[in-house]
Amino acid sequence: MRTIGIDPGTAIMGWGIVEQHAGAVSLIACGTFTTPKQMPQSERLVCLYRDLVACLDQYKPDSAGVEELFFAKNVSTALTVGQARGVALLALGQAGVDIHEYKPMFVKQTVSGYGKADKAQMQEVVRMTLRMQTIIKPDDAADAVAIALCHLYNAPMLQRIKDARTT
Repeated sequence: MRTIGIDPGTAIMGWGIVEQHAGAVSLIACGTFTTPKQMPQSERLVCLYRDLVACLDQYKPDSAGVEELFFAKNVSTALTVGQARGVALLALGQAGVDIHEYKPMFVKQTVSGYGKADKAQMQEVVRMTLRMQTIIKPDDAADAVAIALCHLYNAPMLQRIKDARTT
């Protein structure tokens, strides 16, 4: 199963693709989509959409994990991140990718075993899980890979629940 993780943001949107084959998990690719601050918001969203569509066309993931909006003190930031999430959900939905959303604490709990793990702890767990020599950079890409791993770990149970509901 090939899974993409999305860490939404308007200035920087992290993405990471992992694949599980015969029980082994490997990193396929990861990176970020960036937009300039001086660009109008509507144009930034178009750029993010176009970049994500191209990524989906290239890597053809089966499923996606998208980080849910974490409401911070800055309402303006929350709104722009919400718009970036909407763009990601639209691109994924149009590509026919099975979408699942995860809260940041759930991602941390699932991947590291500790829901309050800091960035350094998460990056190290991701590095060890994927048997890499160095941690993934930048942070947004590393977060996206963790989200993809979270979904990969949860997908079998989600499928069993879905199957049980249809029988």
